[in-house]
Formats: sequence, structure tokens, C-alpha cells
Amino acid sequence: MNRYAIFLGCTVPVRAQHYELSARNVARALGVELVDIPGASCCGFPMKAVDAETALLIAARNIALASQMDLDVVTLCNSCTAMLSDAQVQLNVKEFRSKFKKLGMSYPREVKVRHFVRMLYEDIGIENIRKAVKKPLARLKIMAHYGCHYMRPSNLYGFDNAEMPHTLDELVRATGAESLEYADKKMCCGGSVLGIDEETAITMANHKLNIAHENGADGLVSICPFCTVMYEDNQRKAEARFGRHYGIPVLYYPQLLGLSLGIDGNGVGLKFNRIKPDAILDKIAT
Repeated sequence: MNRYAIFLGCTVPVRAQHYELSARNVARALGVELVDIPGASCCGFPMKAVDAETALLIAARNIALASQMDLDVVTLCNSCTAMLSDAQVQLNVKEFRSKFKKLGMSYPREVKVRHFVRMLYEDIGIENIRKAVKKPLARLKIMAHYGCHYMRPSNLYGFDNAEMPHTLDELVRATGAESLEYADKKMCCGGSVLGIDEETAITMANHKLNIAHENGADGLVSICPFCTVMYEDNQRKAEARFGRHYGIPVLYYPQLLGLSLGIDGNGVGLKFNRIKPDAILDKIAT
């Protein structure tokens, strides 16, 4: 069984319980053990713009905790992935490493930091996921949203193609669903500016929701809690502001995958989805 230290960050336990629940149950179904990191804290991302060094030290501390467990790190949040990956690189820089040592923590071995879906893609593999599918989602049209920090900055990851991403589309197709090609796939959800310019943020989210609507998507798949906040939590704001009605369910990828693996709605946390995916469940059932 593959074992990883799971880093939840701040947002997932508070606003995305369905993401965590579905990820844990999907991992278990695929023979993966996710181990909690005792004492883990915020990744540091929220304060990076104010104090980059302190933010990196916070991230490095979390990596060190996983290193002491002798486990590589799996994350659920794109921003956490970026922050921890940056700290992982910095820990190999002599000047930063000396500052980190002042925290009095050990870093026994270098660990990998990867997003949960990247772990699925690289360690489980598309073919093995396809073989594990019990209920192919052949009737569903899904629009995959990658988010900014899944592939960027590309020098941190060396994974997928930042200009022409494909891995999440492949993972969606592995469930049997159709992954729609669409304009502005790489466009930001708007979450990065929500705190300072809500109008711009909602306009950005509305743009992609409108694309999903025009393409007849049954749902939008996200792999980041911040992106889901924009597309699901703020969908009604977008509808009110632009005089549209979308009603587009937003699923985390492990929820979609879990349904195809035969995990029921409770097991993937559908009760926590703010826009209920009833139409999706009807299509799966028939």
C-alpha cells in the first residue's frame, strides 16, 4: 500500500469537508493510505505577499514534520502545493536552510510534495484507475478547471504543460465521463482578487460559468478549494449580477472519481455540495 502524509491546510477542513472525505475514501479504494501530520499548520500562502521569508519558513516547518514521518506529502489545495513546493526547493539553498535550522527542527530526508490528483496520475496511473471504475460515467459532460497553481510556476513542478494542460482531462476521462474542451481553460477563477475587488473576481468566475453553460456541461470539476469558492459559493452572486441562471454543480475531482468507483453519495460528501448534483446522479442511475 502506498503511504503519504496528507496536508490539509486551512480551507479544506473548514469549507471543503466533501473534498477531504472523498479524497480519503477514494485513496482507500485505490490502496492508498493517507496519514495525518500531527501539528501541521497553515502553509504560509496567505502571508506570502507581506513577508515571503516567514511564509516559506512556515511551509518548511510543515515539510519537516512530514520528513520526520518518513513520508512524502500529498496536498489537496493548489496554493498549498505551490507554497510547500517552493519551500522544498528553498530547503536545498544553504542560506535558507541555515535560517530554517534556527527553528530547532530536524529535516531527516528530502520529501516530495505533490497535489493529490498528480499522485493519482503518476503513482496510480490512468490505466489502473480505469480498471478500478465500477460505474462508468459515460453520460456526463464535465468541464475540468485546473486552477493557477496546479502547474504554475512550472519551474517548481516540471509536471504537465502549463500552456496546454491535459492531466486532469485524462483523469476525468478515466471515469468514463467526457471532458469538454473549451476556450480559456487556463483562466484564473478570480479568487486571487476576491478580497480586494469582488466585482472583478465575480466577473472572472462568471466568464467560465457562462462557458460551462454554453457548452452544456453537466458539472464543473475543481481540484482547489479556492476555485470552488468562486464557482460554487459565489455562483448565485454571479447569477444575480449578470442576470443569468446556471445551477451548475461543482464537484471536486475525488467526488467524481469516487462515484465512478462505486462509492455512494454519502461517501463522497455530496450533502456538503451547495449546488446539489441531482441531475448528475439521475444520469448515473439510468
